[in-house]
Amino acid sequence: MNAVAVLRLPLQVDLSGFIALLQRLRVPHRVSEEAGEQVLWVPNAALGEQVRVLYSQYPEGASEALLPAAPAAPRRNLLGQLAASPLTAAMLVLTLLVALLTWGGENLAAVRWLSFTDFRLEGDYLQLNYFSASMESGQWWRLITPMLLHFGVLHLAMNSLWYWELGRRIEARQGAWMLLGLTLTFSLVANIAQYAVGGPSLFGGLSGVLYGLLGHCWLFQRLAPTPAYKLPKGVLVMMLAWLLICMTGVFELLQFGAIANAAHVGGLVAGCITGIVGGLLARRYQSVP
Repeated sequence: MNAVAVLRLPLQVDLSGFIALLQRLRVPHRVSEEAGEQVLWVPNAALGEQVRVLYSQYPEGASEALLPAAPAAPRRNLLGQLAASPLTAAMLVLTLLVALLTWGGENLAAVRWLSFTDFRLEGDYLQLNYFSASMESGQWWRLITPMLLHFGVLHLAMNSLWYWELGRRIEARQGAWMLLGLTLTFSLVANIAQYAVGGPSLFGGLSGVLYGLLGHCWLFQRLAPTPAYKLPKGVLVMMLAWLLICMTGVFELLQFGAIANAAHVGGLVAGCITGIVGGLLARRYQSVP
């Protein structure tokens, strides 16, 4: 059944209150702009007549007190949440398995097979190869696998928590295949960026991917608002502030270890690009009757 145009109003009419009312009542709808007017669409004529009546009564929306209470969504336990986000869960399980296999980065014999460049241990020093040598040997997996490496429990825990927070949002809104594609893309861009800036070095972690997912959700939400990508207040500011602090080099000065800043920036830039493209496509789709 074709969508029905319920209302055609001038652009200066504020529909935000009425749209919020439709959202609270869970009425499927979309708004487009045509010939200098804003048009409200619903899926069918029967629903359209009800929406017209509702608009005549509450053109500016209605307070919660005037609305029937919506049934509370059932709260999922941990197993239910994992089942609802299988790709996110699978990535975290794989990351945990690699952490156990490499013993948090201490098992260098295992680490060397997943690092961006191969290396050998000579005394207390790592002799790192250039990436071209790995490519000549057909070791293309190294373009992606550094995202699975973590050095220490805190590194693993923080990255896993943020991947769970951001990954399941994208999986719920755009699907598992999109999340997988974004994860691999951001890992590829972040790893190449880090190698291009820092040369042969030992680096790893999901941080570059996480900044990509953050940038994707941020700009997608700006262009095509969706509850799934509405992050808690302060998250974006905190993540960007952390990035800037890391880029100052303070952690290196305090001898806490080197930070893969180029990977973070590369992932963030890639995520902003995909967020813009995805948001524009989503907004265009929403505006097509």
